[in-house]
Amino acid sequence: MDSTKASDKKTYDFLIAGVPYKLRTSHDDATVQELVDFVNDKMNVAMTVTKNGSFQNAAVLTALNVAEELILLKRKAHRELERVEEKILKLSVELENSKGAKSAGL
Repeated sequence: MDSTKASDKKTYDFLIAGVPYKLRTSHDDATVQELVDFVNDKMNVAMTVTKNGSFQNAAVLTALNVAEELILLKRKAHRELERVEEKILKLSVELENSKGAKSAGL
């Protein structure tokens, strides 16, 4: 993967499933390499399961797989956030109740 500096962004040359691409980004080298590796891995899996070996079909399958992962992670994060918010609310109420009990001399 080659990179050239242009202001805050770099341009990266890389291959996805053997097809050359360029990406201009402010991400660091390690992040770009992780993204390229991730997409390449997904494409390689998709290429093996597509019946006709079509790059286009594999790309669509890859996009669907990545979208599925993203949506499931968003749902999980949302559920976790709701759980944390409920816990914070409960602790806040308990704290307020304990302050009230101390004020009342209990």
